[in-house]
Amino acid sequence: MEPLSQKKCIPCRGNVPPLTANQIAPLLAQLVDWTVVGEHHIEKLYRFPTFADGLAFVNNVGALAEAEGHHPDIKLTWGKVEISIWTHKIDGLTESDFILAAKIDQIPHYR
Repeated sequence: MEPLSQKKCIPCRGNVPPLTANQIAPLLAQLVDWTVVGEHHIEKLYRFPTFADGLAFVNNVGALAEAEGHHPDIKLTWGKVEISIWTHKIDGLTESDFILAAKIDQIPHYR
């Protein structure tokens, strides 16, 4: 099986059902420390020693999101970055959400 981080996000055109719990489970198993919320979105909290480190991470996430054509919700506060991902077009999860999460995890960050 090809790792999620090696796949490309595919734009959702709508009219597809969101992933079910049974479809989500094997994708989530390939991620580290991501949480599924209500079968609707995935989220993760990253910690940083400074605001500037968190901001640099956010900028890298933004560049990745633009390259993938898939954009997460990002909240930056001192020492923390919270990321939420879902496919807005269907108001639920698709494989691309998990692909983006796996790629975000490859960006250097602190724990």
